[in-house]
Amino acid sequence: MNRMKTIARWATPVAVALAVSSTPALAFEASSTECIAPAGAGGGWDMTCRLVGKTMQDLKLIPGSMQVTNKAGGGGGAAYAEVINKRNTDNNLIVAASSATSTRLAQGAYPGNTMDQVRWLASVGADYGMVAVAANSPYNTLPELMAKVKAEPTAISFAGGSAVGGWDHLKVLIAARKAGITNVRTVKYVAFEGGGEAVTQLLAGKIQAFTGDISEAKGFVDAGKIKVLAVLAPERLSGDFAKFPTAKEQGLDVVGANWRGFYAPGGMSDDAYNFWVKQIGTVYDSKEWKAIMAKNGMESLNIRGPAFQKYVRESVDEINALSKEIGVVK
Repeated sequence: MNRMKTIARWATPVAVALAVSSTPALAFEASSTECIAPAGAGGGWDMTCRLVGKTMQDLKLIPGSMQVTNKAGGGGGAAYAEVINKRNTDNNLIVAASSATSTRLAQGAYPGNTMDQVRWLASVGADYGMVAVAANSPYNTLPELMAKVKAEPTAISFAGGSAVGGWDHLKVLIAARKAGITNVRTVKYVAFEGGGEAVTQLLAGKIQAFTGDISEAKGFVDAGKIKVLAVLAPERLSGDFAKFPTAKEQGLDVVGANWRGFYAPGGMSDDAYNFWVKQIGTVYDSKEWKAIMAKNGMESLNIRGPAFQKYVRESVDEINALSKEIGVVK
C-alpha cells in the first residue's frame, strides 16, 4: 500500500537558510534518553522499548544507554496523558506504541486525548496476532477452541493485554465470527495491562486462552509453558515460527497484524523529531534489527515521519468504523 512506503527526506527552506548562515544553528543532541513502555514488564511495549533502546546503544546512535520506564495504567492512557500534560516538550523522550494504541484512540479510551496531541515517529515492524492456551490444555486447534466457545460460551475466557474492545479483544471477535459465532458479545474476554500479565493468569489457570502477538508468546513457548493454536497471518511465518499453524490453514480466514512503533511529545522540536525519526530508521535498516525481527517473529513494516502520522490516522479511522460495527462505540 502507498501508505506503507518510506518517504524521502527533504530540506525545508528554513533549514537550507540555516545551513548557509555564517552562524550555523546547533543540531539537536540527545542526552539522558528515555523510552516509556506504557505497561508493566514482559509485554510488547516493554519489549519494543528495550530492544530498540539496546540496538541504538549498540549502534552508538544515542549517548550511553536508554532508560526504560514502565508506566502502566489505563491501557496506555496513563502514559499518554503524562506525556501530553507533563512532558510535552521533552526532546529526549520516546514512547512505545502499537495497534493497541491506535485502537484505544479510535474508541475514545483516553478521555480528552486525541492522536494529534503527540508526534508519531516511525514503525519498527509488525507482530502477527495469535491465540494460545496452556501447554496442558485439552485444545489443540483453534476450531476446537471456538467450537467449545460456540457450544458453551461461559466455559472459555480469553485474556489479552488490551482493554475490552481493544485490539487483542477485536482479534478474538473476528475469529469468533469466522467460526460461526453470530453473537460475539457472548465471547468472554478479560483485560490486563500487558501481555505478560495475561500469560501469567493463563498459567495460573484463571483463564483458558490468551490472545496477543506472537513475539509476546515466544519465550513462554520456548519454556514449554504454552502452545500456540493459531497465528493470525496469511501464511506461515519463517524461522522458529514456521511450526505454528495459521488460522487460515485451519479453515478460519483471520488475519491480524499489530504494528509496533513510537510516538513523541507533541511539543518536541522539529530538530529533535527529525533526529528520532532518523535514529529509529537507522535501527530498522540495520542488520542487527533484521536479526531481532527474525528472532522475535516480527514482520516488515517500514513507515517513518509524516508518512507514519498518516498511517496512524488511517488506522484510527478504520478501527473506529469497525468498533461502531460491533457496538463497542456508538
